[in-house]
Amino acid sequence: MFKNERVRGFIVKISAAIIAIASIFVAANYIDSGTVLFDFESVIIDYLMLITEVCLGIVIFYLGIKYKKYLVSILALIQTPLMVWFELTKAHDIHVSNYLYIDGLSSIMVLIIGIIGSLITVYAIGYMQDFQKHHENEPDRRPWFFFLMFVFLSAMFGIVTSNSLVWMFFFWEITTLCSFFLIGYTKTDEAIKNSFLQLVLNLVGGLAFVLAIISVAFDHNILEFNSLLALGTAGVNVLLPVALLALAGIVKAAQMPFHSWLLGAMVAPTPTSALLHSSTMVKAGVFVILKLSPVLHGNIAGEMVMIVGGVTFLLASMAAISQSNAKRVLAYSTIANLGLIVACGGIGTDAAVWAGIMLLIFHAITKSLLFLCVGTAEHHIGSRDIEDMDGLFSKMPKLAMLMIIGVAGMFLAPFGMLVSKWEAMTAFVDSGSIILIICICFGSAVTAFYWTKWLGKLVAIVAGNENIEKSVHKEE
Repeated sequence: MFKNERVRGFIVKISAAIIAIASIFVAANYIDSGTVLFDFESVIIDYLMLITEVCLGIVIFYLGIKYKKYLVSILALIQTPLMVWFELTKAHDIHVSNYLYIDGLSSIMVLIIGIIGSLITVYAIGYMQDFQKHHENEPDRRPWFFFLMFVFLSAMFGIVTSNSLVWMFFFWEITTLCSFFLIGYTKTDEAIKNSFLQLVLNLVGGLAFVLAIISVAFDHNILEFNSLLALGTAGVNVLLPVALLALAGIVKAAQMPFHSWLLGAMVAPTPTSALLHSSTMVKAGVFVILKLSPVLHGNIAGEMVMIVGGVTFLLASMAAISQSNAKRVLAYSTIANLGLIVACGGIGTDAAVWAGIMLLIFHAITKSLLFLCVGTAEHHIGSRDIEDMDGLFSKMPKLAMLMIIGVAGMFLAPFGMLVSKWEAMTAFVDSGSIILIICICFGSAVTAFYWTKWLGKLVAIVAGNENIEKSVHKEE
């Protein structure tokens, strides 16, 4: 909307500040309050959401036809009418008392989304200015970019505070569509291909979410998340919707074999990558699985989640060794660490969930820092290859120092990720699963290789390199 650089930058910064302050206020008031439910009537909101869902489905269907990605159109044609039919029929007979809630985990997520997400939008001001200079022959679509970023953050707040499963699904699908547009922002053939890959896989996850809602509604006549958790694990009628919700979370969290969409997201501008990996999208997936942990403990659905998470951690850690592209190393590392969180949620014990929450917090901080640093380095040294980062400490000492802190935070004492992994390992041993123990032991050993290599590149000092940090925007 605003073409003026200063006006747009001012609006983004003010908006980011308001979001961050509000997030801190909410967390400070509710993080120790247990589960707080909010009761109100929302017939008008329900209908507005339904209309928006139909519009989103039409947009997705149209995009599939336009780009000849017919699988996308087919999935939209199944998912949207199914959800509309359900909301206009069975959902009307079910009373929802508490549409919103907040508890300790939601408060932590609100802080992550509100603070880290907002900082990424501020960073994006300078980054996208440089990005536009590198693409000066293309239309300036930065207003659209920042609009998507803030809608993305808003949808994430909706996911982590919705007690209504229908509301949660509504925000869930908004993140999917926002991610599609952000990944395909450059409109290159590769960007369009990868954005549709994300869309297809997450529509599959969305369909699983819809089926979970329908299943729990018809079998138990409920549509509230807290009521689902209160059912426990008594019988297959509970395990089915729980397993379907876990599947939706696994897809969203880019767990194997659904991980390819997150790797493809690397074609997007760096702020998008940072947002997807640290405070949105993938974190929505692990959030749902951690929320489901009480009903995943000790059953076949939990076993499925445990194995998927553990194997993903091991295989993704091994895949990262072969990469020299810094963004791909971070992507595989993200998939691996999300695997640990997913496995913790599958175990479902208090110790395992606590380890998963610590992993979620420290991963969000370190990965956002590293992605933003890589984006700045790429703009100013012309490469995101780790092999080209020799002597970065001489060229960009402040940036190199931040990257060193980020890399060290991923695997060295006394930083939080190492402590979190140790807690996860303890939980894995207590679970008695040999597969999980093997996965975390070998996976953790493998991660040391690529982080040590990267750290060695960053700390190298090469004589004669000119300091080029003066050209970096203050927002970056």
